Amino acid sequence: MPPASAPAVTRRVPGVGTDAARPDGVPKTRGEFAFSSDLWMDGMLWGKTLRSPHVSARVLLVDASAARAMPGVRAVLTAADVPGRQTYGLEVPDQPVFASDVVRYHGEPIAAVAAEHPETARAAAEAIKVVYEPVDPVVDAELALDAPPLHPDGNLFRHLAIRHGDPGASGDVVVEGRYEVGMQDQAFMGPESGLAVPAEDGGVDLYIATQWLHVDRDQIAASLGMPAERVRLHLAGVGGAFGGREDVSLQIHLCLLALSTGRPVKMVYSRDESFFGHVHRHPATMWFRHHASRDGRLVKVEARIVLDGGAYLSSSNAVVSNAACFAPGPYKVPNAVIDGYAVRTNNPPCGAMRGFGAVQVCYGHEAQMDRLADALGIDRVELRLRNALERFDRLVTGQVLTGAVPVRECIAAALAHPLPPPLSPSDPVLARPGGAGLTADHDDVRRGVGVAVSLKNVAYSEGFDDYATARVRLEAGVGGEPAATVFAATAEVGQGFVTIAQQIVREELGVADVALAPAGTTGIGSAGSSSASRQTWMSGGAIQLACARLRRQLLARAAGRWGCGGGSVEWDAGEALRAETGERLSLAELLTEGPVEAEQEYHHPPTKALDAEGQGDAHLAVMVAAHRAVVDVDPGLGLVRVVQVTTGQDVGRALNPTQITGQIEGGIAQGIGLAVMEEIVLDQGRVRNPSFTDYLIPTTLDMPAVSATLVEQPEPGAPYGAKGVGEPPTISSGPAVLAAIRDATGLPVTRAPVRPEDIALSDREV
Repeated sequence: MPPASAPAVTRRVPGVGTDAARPDGVPKTRGEFAFSSDLWMDGMLWGKTLRSPHVSARVLLVDASAARAMPGVRAVLTAADVPGRQTYGLEVPDQPVFASDVVRYHGEPIAAVAAEHPETARAAAEAIKVVYEPVDPVVDAELALDAPPLHPDGNLFRHLAIRHGDPGASGDVVVEGRYEVGMQDQAFMGPESGLAVPAEDGGVDLYIATQWLHVDRDQIAASLGMPAERVRLHLAGVGGAFGGREDVSLQIHLCLLALSTGRPVKMVYSRDESFFGHVHRHPATMWFRHHASRDGRLVKVEARIVLDGGAYLSSSNAVVSNAACFAPGPYKVPNAVIDGYAVRTNNPPCGAMRGFGAVQVCYGHEAQMDRLADALGIDRVELRLRNALERFDRLVTGQVLTGAVPVRECIAAALAHPLPPPLSPSDPVLARPGGAGLTADHDDVRRGVGVAVSLKNVAYSEGFDDYATARVRLEAGVGGEPAATVFAATAEVGQGFVTIAQQIVREELGVADVALAPAGTTGIGSAGSSSASRQTWMSGGAIQLACARLRRQLLARAAGRWGCGGGSVEWDAGEALRAETGERLSLAELLTEGPVEAEQEYHHPPTKALDAEGQGDAHLAVMVAAHRAVVDVDPGLGLVRVVQVTTGQDVGRALNPTQITGQIEGGIAQGIGLAVMEEIVLDQGRVRNPSFTDYLIPTTLDMPAVSATLVEQPEPGAPYGAKGVGEPPTISSGPAVLAAIRDATGLPVTRAPVRPEDIALSDREV
């Protein structure tokens, strides 16, 4: 022990606020990281799903006898082979494990096969004879509201009405418009895959890429008809998610096949099957009417938002809630009449996707702000600044915003970045709209600049008991140096939780060696879903609490050694300090008595359900982002090139600036994709482009220069003041691109994604 007068020797470890490196970064960039599609076990079988070729039909016959007779086939399962609950669902179990009497969307599962070889499984699935009686589908969400029910639960998932202030209020200047957003796919690089292994206790171990281990487990156990504790999930490497892995896809099928055959079963979706195997972003049709005074103050916002939820509920109730609550955008609105509808159709199921609900309405409210500014003769940015929400203002739900709401600061930050130089005739052809494929002539190109601002909630809302669990263990590691292990069921889906978890432990305990135990459902409580920008706040909060409890245990050890009261011992620079004498005990010394461990559950402050008027304190906190887009457009060809996107984003406190910047760049890529190219094309409910050949996503050649400023205003009550950062980059980047196209062309541009014909074949002169 050093003498009492010796100063503390502080070793700074990369805690919160630093650019700590990702522990999974090197293996991922080297191609050494094990994703779920890499799973392998000796003696495993291969699974394959048979899916409906029809959008809507009655199932008259399913005959699997030919498939079962094929050499190498070990199981063929249909609805009759599901031992437990026949349906599943994220919020309500309304989706069949296997369709038995009707199919409600193109690609709905009918049967599953396990065979010795993947080609045998494919051939066996094709050998299953299914007799269908096609039924005219209902594919228009507006028409579905009044159509005969497509499901026993009806066609209306949810109608949320928000009535705020004086519904009869009117402004001096009124603008209205209709807007449409297409169906976007999460387009994660790693298709759905997993490995199910039967266990000696009659249960099953499932290795799976998912966003929410515990909710998956509960749905699987219900359909298997067995206790949840006999269904053990283990997080496999996740190749992207963005909401598309929040719902069950192949999980139940895999477990049924493994239990039926008594052997491990692996399943990997092809790229086209992945388009049928997960939910997508809700398409939306929207009507807005904005009222303002002559000096540019918003008086009232009216909106009608219809979201196409597809055949099954998934998370449509939460998505339409966000859409309705944030329909006015980040602006002060004293009066509002808003109706949000989520509707069942025979289109593919839709659910969570990055920024869910807020993305769709941002296209509407930001186009409306541009229209209103033009009608008032006010600069478009000035109109936004004049109406920007501030702390202690009210949302249209009546909730007072008690946290940070830096709308003006985000706008200023986005605009502070310098504009790019104008397009020059000497620039390479790839710098022009159309690139090398269909290059625009320089003289035909017009440049536009657009701004959009967004608002979205953090975590879950409307009274949901949102919580996360974490356990931290401290022990003597190699050479006696302290080592920490974090146990949490938090799904690392690329967002960087593995880095943040290490940073929090290093910050709280001063220990450099921090590892994360493999995430699973055994021995640890739920961490909730890796969605809704919640894991840094929720699982980060649980880790912070567990570390605080560990410090108390360690201080009690120190007090015991010194024979003093616990009140005279404090934590200082990663050591126990007896202030009255200056004595210190290092972590290594404190751990000579053995390991210490603490588990904590973190709950955020309660929220409330919205009442019949859509009023209530429904949200934990909000996030703001502002984007400025610069685009070049060839109006004659209808070609667009996004040149630059700049942003100011409300992050609370930046726990890892480099990691946040990566999230911003990736989120902007998805925002640009929805704005100008990404759309699942449906023909009477039939998916026409289930491939990366025909479903276009931005590549590095499509990405513009991106400049980001992190606006730091710590959020009261949040761990370290930090907010989530994953969703805002996608919400308003796309609307900013459409605003820039409107600026360049003078066209209204009311639909995302913008198609070349929307510009080149417009009946308005450009």
